[in-house]
Amino acid sequence: MKELLEQIRIKAVAEIEAAENTEELRIKYLGKKGELTAVLRGMGKVAPAERPIIGQLANEVRATIEAALTNKAEEQKKKEMERRLMTEKLDVTLPGKIQTVGHRHPIAQTEEMLREIFIGMGFSIAEGPEVEYDYYNFEALNLPKNHPARDTQDTFYITDNILLRSQTSPVQVRVMENKKPPIRIISPGRVYRADPADATHSPIFHQVEGLVVDKGITMGDLKGILELFAKQMFGPETKIRFRPHHFPFTEPSAEVDVSCFVCGGKGCRLCKGEGWMEILGAGMVHPFVLSNCGIDPNEYSGFAFGMGVERITMARLGIDDLRLMYENDVRFLRQF
Repeated sequence: MKELLEQIRIKAVAEIEAAENTEELRIKYLGKKGELTAVLRGMGKVAPAERPIIGQLANEVRATIEAALTNKAEEQKKKEMERRLMTEKLDVTLPGKIQTVGHRHPIAQTEEMLREIFIGMGFSIAEGPEVEYDYYNFEALNLPKNHPARDTQDTFYITDNILLRSQTSPVQVRVMENKKPPIRIISPGRVYRADPADATHSPIFHQVEGLVVDKGITMGDLKGILELFAKQMFGPETKIRFRPHHFPFTEPSAEVDVSCFVCGGKGCRLCKGEGWMEILGAGMVHPFVLSNCGIDPNEYSGFAFGMGVERITMARLGIDDLRLMYENDVRFLRQF
């Protein structure tokens, strides 16, 4: 028995030192059906007087094999680390990879500029749902169901009473319903109209509308606010002009043009030779709209204006096709 245990010790140590995978040798010698285990199971055949000696020797053999396995595992771990250090080392003298840094979309840039300009003039931001009731989108704004102006608005209806808002004006109605004058807000956001996409139209676009309601508000106040806005957005030499127009929710109403900030009003490609560019619509809030919102038109007056953010962006950056801003071509967007 002693000789057999010594043979197992010598043989196991030699095989472990030469092996690449020691797990198989652990099973071979120390597993349930291993060679050392088999010897220990034959202890019953050993004379009682020799059992302590054989048992001690067997424990020593097991300890020797386990130590050899542990040492081999450490050696293999060290070799693997050395291999990885050689194969995975980094050359810190190489130049780093250039990381592309993005920036805000031109439309988002323009909307942020609009927000900052009007916040600087004392306006606050008001927002509302994009899925809106017909009442807030039309009827409260003096456009009942039989009003001819509703025929010119290609609206996305979800049900007979629910639609995708075609302007941010419903936000103004909601504010007037829930807040007493004085009111001074702008309402930026996405709006939807069933327009085919072309160089100047899109079924989804962005608006910023403004509303001021208080005692003694006049058309002169509207002109002053818009003139200050135009100078801050397009340059200190910019002029504005009002052209008579009709909007059901304002009376009187006007289309507002700004002098071309490229040619100074002389006429160029950007303004199509006219010297002026149309940028927004505006007017005094219709008394019916004030009444619909619970505000006495005999005591209060107000003005409202609205502009398309895409149109301002195109004018500001000299972009001649609205679709370019929605194609996500980074070659185009990098210019801004």
